[in-house]
Amino acid sequence: MPNSATPTHCPYCALQCGMNLTPGSAGGVAVVERPDFPVNRGALCGKGRTAPAVLSSSVRLTTPLVRKAGVLEPASWGEALDRIAEGLTRTRTEHGPDACGVFGGGGLTNEKAYALGKFARIVLGTSQIDYNGRFCMSSAAAAGMKAFGLDRGLPFPLEDIPKTGCVVLVGSNLAETMPPALRYLTELKDNGGKLIVIDPRRTRTAEQADLHLAPRPGTDLALALGLLHVIVAEGRTDEEYIRERTSGWEEARAAAMAHWPEYVERITGVSVPELRAAVQMFCEPENAMVLTARGPEQQSKGTDTVGAWINLTLATGRAGRPLSGYGCLTGQGNGQGGREHGQKADQLPGYRKLVDPEARRHVAEVWGVDPDSLPGPGRSAYELLDALGTDIKSLLLMGSNPVVSAPRAAHIEDRIKSLDFLAVCDVVLSETAALADVVLPVTQWAEETGTTTNLEGRVLLRQRAITAPEGVRSDLEVMNELAARLGVEKGFATDPEEVFEELRRASAGGPADYSGITYRRLAEENGVFWPCPTPPADSADAVHAGTPRLFLDRFATEDGRARFVPVSHRAAAEEPDEEYPVLLTTGRVVAQYQSGAQTRRVDELNAAAPGPFVELHPRLAERLGAAEGDPLAVVSRRGRAVAPARITTAIRPDTVFMPFHWPGEGRANTLTNPALDPTSRMPEFKTCAVRVEVAGK
Repeated sequence: MPNSATPTHCPYCALQCGMNLTPGSAGGVAVVERPDFPVNRGALCGKGRTAPAVLSSSVRLTTPLVRKAGVLEPASWGEALDRIAEGLTRTRTEHGPDACGVFGGGGLTNEKAYALGKFARIVLGTSQIDYNGRFCMSSAAAAGMKAFGLDRGLPFPLEDIPKTGCVVLVGSNLAETMPPALRYLTELKDNGGKLIVIDPRRTRTAEQADLHLAPRPGTDLALALGLLHVIVAEGRTDEEYIRERTSGWEEARAAAMAHWPEYVERITGVSVPELRAAVQMFCEPENAMVLTARGPEQQSKGTDTVGAWINLTLATGRAGRPLSGYGCLTGQGNGQGGREHGQKADQLPGYRKLVDPEARRHVAEVWGVDPDSLPGPGRSAYELLDALGTDIKSLLLMGSNPVVSAPRAAHIEDRIKSLDFLAVCDVVLSETAALADVVLPVTQWAEETGTTTNLEGRVLLRQRAITAPEGVRSDLEVMNELAARLGVEKGFATDPEEVFEELRRASAGGPADYSGITYRRLAEENGVFWPCPTPPADSADAVHAGTPRLFLDRFATEDGRARFVPVSHRAAAEEPDEEYPVLLTTGRVVAQYQSGAQTRRVDELNAAAPGPFVELHPRLAERLGAAEGDPLAVVSRRGRAVAPARITTAIRPDTVFMPFHWPGEGRANTLTNPALDPTSRMPEFKTCAVRVEVAGK
């Protein structure tokens, strides 16, 4: 490795793959392998390899923009910051602090997420802050809190996956969403383990499975309950484990027994023999895991659905044991850390609850404010966006593109347009930034130092490799300057390590305790797993080693027991009918990422995935009279999207699939249903009723 190489991490998904950056052409950087990092062991997908392309001044923002006479024009930093301060001040004066909204992103570093939550609550005094991570894994987080008393995506490291006996992968297409992670499933099979994939499409990941179950979208809850019914009926429960380490089993068992196999087959389309085969494959080995992703989570019953899969691991004695358990595959780069430190509507740093008086006292002391001055919980992400232009008059948005990524996107676009004032901090002129009154160009991953927390709960250090172009500043500098203009002169450091030191103090003693983690440790080690408290003064250990595996001795509940939560199947918020007879499900493709704001600016990625499409089964195509490549109009109660047909037997005949990375005519989220899970407030991205037509016929 050249001496000039800088070790860092990919800016995209929650694997946070390790990479080295070396000097490239024209002052840029080139990506080279970093085989010492254990998560990806040098492997990178196309997005990671091409990430430096977005650093180019030809595709990114390098100067502030201010709207004048309806047009965004270049402006000085002073003018742009003054304009934002004036807009937010005017809103607070005329309508009160809660008329100011703040919307963050799951790609922000821990330092930025922490500072943004602090900025909202003590500078603006608003409760109206949330982030796009609400759309990622909030249902799994809520279910994990109910069952285990703690939410960390994976309570074990990825390295444990190949060593287990069976993995049930629910609603995840790792081959396209996290390609370097597919090796763990390959190694699992090489070691003699079994893989069950549950997905309505036969994806590239499902093709690797020993058993692929293709349930009707929106029926994952019934499927999990049916599997638990069979487990009970066949006497495959671990009664000793249930007795010693859990509570609530009788109620959960009764709920499951109401979902007999033939009933579940009618709901899901998964046959009784397939159900029994899955149970045998899952229960026979000593160890097994269930991993969920967006499929079961992005539903209006997502918390209950994940809870049903957790119940499966508890009933069979797998959770909280080595090489076994339940985990959630977090999607966004810092989706885990982003919600732990305060940019979520109901949380304070350290994963503390905003309604907990002791949590408020602790954080307020770190911040040097009165606990009573901290606002209470605000709206969840979709509810916040839906209130724009009515209750919320101004919005400060960092690192998100809801015009493409939010459900019922055309409506959200209209709400954004109705704001009195919108300020956006981003690296590119996204579709949302293009609607702003002020746009600030901010630094990217290779131009700044900061920490992220990957899907394992492993806290990592990204290190700056290059200097940002002239005219670009960091989000921390933005918050420092705005806070000063809004009357808060101190408390918003611009040095990320200084911010992290404050974050350590704020998180100390909380569920997500980072207090024993330092930049120095992160630079010397391949990440540190939280919780990592500071050892007490009389401890023989100078540092805490971190906690790669949770729950081995006890769960994080008051009595140390995991809690079964009784759940029952219910229909999706919107089922097919005569007018809208087909189900739509959405997802990603390997060459694009999330709303595509950055990846759509990379030529190599666009060549691989140039635009949206509608995937449908040949039988449905025949009924429509559609041929490969024909423009198809997909229509829901919320709008219409048009994209070329892609005909394949890899999808159910009653379902169509669209990727959600593109704006415009093919915007999949024009169609999606904002029906919310009552606990997590997750929208139902994964299923809604549509009709499909050949456009122009």
